[in-house]
Amino acid sequence: MKIVFNEDTQIFHLQNKNFSYIMGILENGHLGHFYLGNPIHGPLRQHMFRRDQNRALIPYLSEGSGKISLSIERQEFPSYGTTDFRDPAIDIQLSSGSRVIDFKYECHRIIEGKPKLGGLPSTWVSDLADGKTLEIDHYDRVACIRLTLTYTIFKDYPVIGRNAKVTNEGTQEVFIDRLMSMSIDLFDGDWQWLQLSGNWARERHVHITELRPGIQSIGSRCGASSAYENPFIILKRKHTTEAVGEALGISLVYSGNFLIQGEVNADNQTRIVGGIHPEGFRWKLKEHESFQAPEALIAYSNKGMGELSRVYHNLFRKNLIQKRWQDSPRPIVLNSWEAVYFDFDEEVILELAQSAKSLGIEVFILDDGWFGKRNNDKAGLGDWHVNREKLPNGIKGIAKKIEDMGLKFGLWIEPEMINKKSDLFNRHPEWLIGDPLRNQSHSRNQYVLDFSRREVVDGIYNQLIQILDHASVSFIKWDMNRNITEAFSRNLQADRQGEIFHRYILGVYDLYERLTSRYPHILFESCASGGGRVDPGLLYYAPQFWTSDNTDAVERIKIQYGTSMVYPLSSIGTHVSDIPNHQMLRNTTLKMRGDVAYFGTFGYELDVRKLSEIEREHVKKQISSSKKYRSLIQQGDFRRLISPFEGTGNEIAWMVTSTDKKQAIVGWYQILAKPNEGLFRLRLEGLHREKLYTVTGMDYPVSGSVLMNFGLLLFPSFNGSDLKNPITGDYQSRIWFIEELEE
Repeated sequence: MKIVFNEDTQIFHLQNKNFSYIMGILENGHLGHFYLGNPIHGPLRQHMFRRDQNRALIPYLSEGSGKISLSIERQEFPSYGTTDFRDPAIDIQLSSGSRVIDFKYECHRIIEGKPKLGGLPSTWVSDLADGKTLEIDHYDRVACIRLTLTYTIFKDYPVIGRNAKVTNEGTQEVFIDRLMSMSIDLFDGDWQWLQLSGNWARERHVHITELRPGIQSIGSRCGASSAYENPFIILKRKHTTEAVGEALGISLVYSGNFLIQGEVNADNQTRIVGGIHPEGFRWKLKEHESFQAPEALIAYSNKGMGELSRVYHNLFRKNLIQKRWQDSPRPIVLNSWEAVYFDFDEEVILELAQSAKSLGIEVFILDDGWFGKRNNDKAGLGDWHVNREKLPNGIKGIAKKIEDMGLKFGLWIEPEMINKKSDLFNRHPEWLIGDPLRNQSHSRNQYVLDFSRREVVDGIYNQLIQILDHASVSFIKWDMNRNITEAFSRNLQADRQGEIFHRYILGVYDLYERLTSRYPHILFESCASGGGRVDPGLLYYAPQFWTSDNTDAVERIKIQYGTSMVYPLSSIGTHVSDIPNHQMLRNTTLKMRGDVAYFGTFGYELDVRKLSEIEREHVKKQISSSKKYRSLIQQGDFRRLISPFEGTGNEIAWMVTSTDKKQAIVGWYQILAKPNEGLFRLRLEGLHREKLYTVTGMDYPVSGSVLMNFGLLLFPSFNGSDLKNPITGDYQSRIWFIEELEE
């Protein structure tokens, strides 16, 4: 791993054993992008990567010279207004009203390790030898504005971490209207664009389109990264698959409004920019003030999308999630929500917990309804004190009783929200986000607290610590059930209203930082009506998230498959729920529900008191298997074998292999039975070819080469004769556990 700058050629080369990232200072002082991909060795010259082009109807920077036009140069961080007609990475309005800025290279620094971003989550390295960072200062001498671009290369990953910072070194106020975290101009436009899109209850479905001339983008303007789009894309070549081919990923470590945009110009060059969404954003910078953009992570693979995903999985597990949770097995939980909703008291909760304990569950989570006057979703949010009518002994008392059973205790909170029927609203109606002269829209009968205000965050924090300081809580589920509308803060001046969305998410990060620092033993799970704020920014604070409110096994296959494109299984909350499913009213087998939920942070979301004896025994076996294999599942290498988004989508398969390839677990799922089918096979990946393995259901060893080249034979789900076969019918699943034979 090294960062080299050649004074003669003016080329920067960031390189490790897997990856090269090359850029250079152009003759006019701008920074050009030259290359990203497989490692390159030997002497480099700018002439290898770019040429002067004297072309008709192209504007050039220097009068009488046809050397450099930014409209055709591949750049690292393009600005507005100087020969480049594509969308810029930065747009600033000066006090004169001018938007013309021209940043030129000034100096650079190479730093061992990776500096933190102030007030923002970001990847990190625990050892200086695990990363190197390049900071490049650019300066506009007319506007007196400094632009600092930061690049980190990691020792073990084909990844570049990027961010940008703007500092006003002049005496006049300026306004930032657009500041991306990263921009990159690729040589060609012959890519396919993969995005993860959806809605509540169908988050992060895979969509692939051809990159085309013009602009295409994903983004969010609702105050959260959202269920509609995830702050992540893959660019892949047409013939790239899970296992072979070139793929490039962009992931934003940010939880608020975002934009990732692709633009293909007339020369078939592709510009990708990613960062805070510029719509509705305007940041005022006074003299000597700075603004820091979030981090973006650019990853590369020449071994398919599966390898690209595993790069992100490993990076997030080892260099984003806090160290104390990296290798910690996720506990098996029972959440009370779908079991009892708001209708409970202490006796009911203790009955649920006792039943959970008898099954082998490890953590009981008390969901919504324990605080204020919270008997439905119309009241109580904002009043974080216990409802003594339901829990006469308080959270401290119920937590102790549950811990005395041998379970850990967890608690649900929704600290960013407020009901108008609450004591907090009566005291502080001005703490709501919204224009007081306008209608205030509601969602789920609730409103959003103005976390752009320090006193609001302080007020919620002080309430929560009164609970958490005095009760034994091991798990927090942090929910957020409503996006921001009527974005207006009564605390911000007129020329700062464009700052509210970003200041809001900084307030969320601040509260997370304070709570996770004060209670390092508590495992936080982020939630936003399920999957409405699943992003690397929150993964920094909460090492797992509630993947979706939709717990139907059939729909969860698609959601978990799409989520795995970038997020590790150790972060994906997966529960077995009741039937008929509370979202889809679908009846799937208990086996299938468990077999889908294995591949994540396993748990339950049902009334375990109502299970039959046969179901109880099945659940005990599920829990036993989950405990046995959870380290493999949560820390191993995930491989997607059959996609629900290709072909008929009726069959899906995936697997996890241990990093030493000695163990594997395979999941196969069939939605609807097919009549009178012949045999079919499932080819595996990631095993030792020469080694012998034991496989569930086989009484003889089989080599890795057989399993990967020929595969596992699967019997049909219905052939017209064996009607008593327990694996016939709709909603089928099969799990294979694979172990290497010791020599």
